[in-house]
Amino acid sequence: MDPNDAFSAAHPFRWDLGPPVHAAPPPPPPPPPPLPLAPPADAPRELEDLVAGYGVRPSTVARISELGFTASTLLGMTERELDDMMAALEGVFRWDVLLGERFGLRAALRAERGRVMSLSAGGRFQAGSAMDAASQEGLSDDRDAAASGGMADGETGRRAVAGKKQAKKGAPARKGKKARRKNVGELRPLDVLEDEDEGGGGGSESESSAGGGGERQREHPFVVTEPGEVARAKKNGLDYLFHLYEQCRVFLMQVQSMAKLAGQKSPTKVTNQVFRYAKRCGASYINKPKMRHYVHCYALHCLDEEASNALRRAYKARGENVGAWRQACYAPLVEIAARHGFDIDAVFAAHPRLAIWYVPTRLRQLCHQARGAHDAAGLAPPPPTMF
Repeated sequence: MDPNDAFSAAHPFRWDLGPPVHAAPPPPPPPPPPLPLAPPADAPRELEDLVAGYGVRPSTVARISELGFTASTLLGMTERELDDMMAALEGVFRWDVLLGERFGLRAALRAERGRVMSLSAGGRFQAGSAMDAASQEGLSDDRDAAASGGMADGETGRRAVAGKKQAKKGAPARKGKKARRKNVGELRPLDVLEDEDEGGGGGSESESSAGGGGERQREHPFVVTEPGEVARAKKNGLDYLFHLYEQCRVFLMQVQSMAKLAGQKSPTKVTNQVFRYAKRCGASYINKPKMRHYVHCYALHCLDEEASNALRRAYKARGENVGAWRQACYAPLVEIAARHGFDIDAVFAAHPRLAIWYVPTRLRQLCHQARGAHDAAGLAPPPPTMF
């Protein structure tokens, strides 16, 4: 036995070390930093990414940002507000916004709106319930039935009730689409479809105004007036009509000068680009349907002003409306074309004020018919007059 063990056993004050003390647990690791929240899929992108690939210069984007505009702001702006913003760029920074940049910015905004709307529509569709899916399926069946020529159940019932009411009132039976088209083609030939203007010349203008979304106000109709006469009672005279064509020529010259300064291709005729520019300048009364409708009347005024004035006086004395006067302007033009080998395109191209306008299809058809009748009669074609 070890003496040390005996001493320690006999000693009254033995030191008890006890069980070993365990080490303190290490502190828990700090939580990881929160990840930055990803922007929602339908959120608009940055302005630089939004206009990438649309021809907008980075310097132009930087100046737009300096004015305080963001992608979200531009997406919520209207066309007029975009024009004001571009005008502010030119006024504040003396910065010339190219024509391609103007259209590129609008195209980028349209594409971004379509992307955001498609993503939003996709999310709503995925979050829909089974009942919504069933209702959508029923609606799609109705749409498919209507598109294929049939009718849905509810539509069939409504049509049946309406058919009974019409039968009681003695209304005629409903005709098919082919029969209606055939009757329309028989009752209204080409010249009537194009030239009918029984409402004082304002038919095409009112239709174009209705199709423009209500931006352009309804204009006063035209009436036949003598040279120098001012129209009365909220009407527009023919001198005013011919003045509009002169304004179109001025707008075309302005568009050509801007295109040359920007190094772009300039139009040689009055196209949709000129009509859009006129509308941006505030001349909303100049529109494509009206100017194309009376272009042959303006051609007669330019080629033979005396004959045009005599025709105006004759129809004013008889109390004819502007539609009949417009129709009568074709015959003198065909006679003028006959003196030049029935080449109406050459007649337009040789005149400085008519070269910027397209030849009306109806006038070209009438010249072609007159040439055919002239050849069938066996008459020698007149020699073309030198311009």
